[in-house]
Amino acid sequence: MLSAAAVVCAANLAVAADEAATPASTLAADQAQPDPAAPDPEAWRLSWTGYGWLMSVAGNVTTRGQTVDVNASFIDLLQKSDSMTAFMSYFEANKGPAGLYADLVWTKLGFARSMASYRNPLPGLQLSVTANAALVTEMTIAEIGGLYELHRWPGSAGSFTAVDALAGFRYWNMSASASVDALATATYTPLGIGASRQFGVSLSNTTQWVDPLIGLRLRHRFTPHQDILVRGDIGGFGLGSQITWQALAVYSYEWKVDGLGLAAVLGYRALGANYGTGSGFDAAGMNLVLHGPVVGLTFRF
Repeated sequence: MLSAAAVVCAANLAVAADEAATPASTLAADQAQPDPAAPDPEAWRLSWTGYGWLMSVAGNVTTRGQTVDVNASFIDLLQKSDSMTAFMSYFEANKGPAGLYADLVWTKLGFARSMASYRNPLPGLQLSVTANAALVTEMTIAEIGGLYELHRWPGSAGSFTAVDALAGFRYWNMSASASVDALATATYTPLGIGASRQFGVSLSNTTQWVDPLIGLRLRHRFTPHQDILVRGDIGGFGLGSQITWQALAVYSYEWKVDGLGLAAVLGYRALGANYGTGSGFDAAGMNLVLHGPVVGLTFRF
């Protein structure tokens, strides 16, 4: 019994001696090492949203020097357009107060004669046309940028309000095909000329440009499941468009499914741009406002 106790005592003395011999810097370094099992306090937060933008369109499009005025609601486009397709998605990645985002809109719209009209090329010329389709546009709008949370006001029960600054670039690619195949009656008042004839006109052009943009975003969380987001931005500044702007407001409600966050999104979006290039027959551009409800589904990782 005494020999066993002596062995234990000797072992304890040896451990104490080793600890005393270990430099204090080494002990501090060991204590400072993070626990590999501890979660990252600023882990990446990822989200992807597939959405539909039920857009109405108002403004004008210029192709090959000819300007076509358009004014169509989403219902008009849905009922009368024989060319209406679209794909839209939004991605965001955040780490701490900083983040990156990307947004993509691709749409192809056909405007019937009741939704589009040619401007008269000569003063005093009156032109009446019977036609089934006047304009088909295909637009790609791709946006990429960065976000930074400027300030956050915490609330009760997990709620908060935060303001983010954002800056980025918006790329536009627009193909416009204006066509008329109809019976027209033209009257040129100064010369007293009136005539009717069958004619066809087909004009097409593709224009692309990039707009820098800056903006602010306000986020408010009511509960861990309910959020509202309001965003506004402005850009162009004559470097691409003369002016481009956007206003967005969305509400989302989230559920948890096997650890994955799913959120239904409902809101309203308006996007405008005024761009022009060239002159005479080479003139091209657009001055449009796209606006309408937004519905979608967000996946949060």
